[in-house]
Amino acid sequence: MHSTKETMPDAPDPNPMPLDHLAERGQGDAPALVLREGTLSYKDLRTRVAGMAAWLRDRAPGNGARVASWAAKGELTCLLPLACARAGLVHVPINPLLKRAQVAHILADSGATLLIATAARAKSLEDGDVPPGCIAMTEAEALAAIADCDGALAPSQADPGDLAAILYTSGSTGRPKGVMLSHANMWLGAASVSHYLGIESHDVTLAVLPLSFDYGQNQLLNSWYAGASVVPLDYLFARDVAKACARHAVTTLAAVPPLWVQLTELDWPQDAVAPIRRLTNTGGALTVDLVRSLQDTFPQAQLFPMYGLTEAFRSTYLDPALVDSHPTSMGTAIPFAEILVIDDAGQVTGPGEEGELVHCGPLVAQGYWQDAERSAERFRPAPAESRYGGTAVWSGDRVKRDADGLLYFVGRRDAMIKSAGNRISPQEVEDAAIATGLVAEAVALGVPDARLGQAVHLVVRPAAGVSDAPDRLAPALAKELPNFMQPQTIHWREVMPVNPNGKLDRTAIARELGA
Repeated sequence: MHSTKETMPDAPDPNPMPLDHLAERGQGDAPALVLREGTLSYKDLRTRVAGMAAWLRDRAPGNGARVASWAAKGELTCLLPLACARAGLVHVPINPLLKRAQVAHILADSGATLLIATAARAKSLEDGDVPPGCIAMTEAEALAAIADCDGALAPSQADPGDLAAILYTSGSTGRPKGVMLSHANMWLGAASVSHYLGIESHDVTLAVLPLSFDYGQNQLLNSWYAGASVVPLDYLFARDVAKACARHAVTTLAAVPPLWVQLTELDWPQDAVAPIRRLTNTGGALTVDLVRSLQDTFPQAQLFPMYGLTEAFRSTYLDPALVDSHPTSMGTAIPFAEILVIDDAGQVTGPGEEGELVHCGPLVAQGYWQDAERSAERFRPAPAESRYGGTAVWSGDRVKRDADGLLYFVGRRDAMIKSAGNRISPQEVEDAAIATGLVAEAVALGVPDARLGQAVHLVVRPAAGVSDAPDRLAPALAKELPNFMQPQTIHWREVMPVNPNGKLDRTAIARELGA
């Protein structure tokens, strides 16, 4: 059994606070958030959070009410995590890449009472997408109303165990499910990452990951925990990232492997490279070649490969000093995490033995929102060997630990597709294909891809009497699924293989495609 909590000499403070108190940590005149329209100091941050929280309390009365946001990065999306926490509300950030069908599900499932969206996104919603009891307004309308609000809420006295956010994430089956995160989950996640990355008040984080992702949100929170500044960026091209690094003297850059591939193919100007002190990777494993390319491109920066799951935030990181000698390792547990490897008999494995990664400790989420059945599958009692006890996340990921305590990824137990850092439910893609009426059967798979990690491939049998299905399916899916879920390749079959039980033989199809 191994935990960095036992080995790190100067562990972060284990006492969580209400999440909105992050606004109080930086020096008053120091930059906290660098936006296109100007920079907010920590003094500004405190004022804006207090005002936004007062407006939210009036607009969405009742502790625990859910407030959804569906917008690009900006003042509203960056401040809502703290403002909702101060108002006693629960923030539901929605990935801006999602389409109306997924958003309608999230709104209905979460029971949101307020949706704030950019005008174009709000306009894309159809009758019935916004459930009764939910008010939808544009981002511009919300910001104008907040500016007209004279109220201000003082820092909250919430119980750190109270629910603060619901992050929706895909599973291997069905629609996205909401992971319930408490103030303590998010506060301790910020404290943990800020500590092991060594973030300091003079650091500048370029936030390129979506704020609806667990680590995307943590880019904000771990920076504010340290009193550092954040530059949110929605980029179109990889060169936009390099330009922003130069413009803002960025010291901390996080990305997923496909973006790292694009970034290492650029010719980086020296003024963009020089300030960067640390690179952090999430959303998929780095290959040895990509590690070497990153080291060549950013020779002065420390590289932090990381592994995590939304249900427990981060789980492990690899010490940069070990990247050269162990480039494929997941590393060891982050502060406040205890990672056990459990075999099929329920026993802790020995060195070199494969088992399931089980995450114990205070970073473990509170379960899935209003889904006791799926919560019971993933959130189960911690193994008897755990120091923390209580509830643990049973990840479904197969790993090994070597004699030095370093962990290595082996594979997933379920059929989840991970593409460009996104978790994709095969069933959601399959259901969308069948719902078009163009296909009778569908199987979605992740096929290894050098740039994406996995590419979505869809194997389908056309519906009877639909001769033009091959021409119509891709455009139909483009209307219903976000871009990252679109099949890269659609394979048409007159007959689909079945197993002895008469079910579609996914194993045979995967073997045929090299998945």
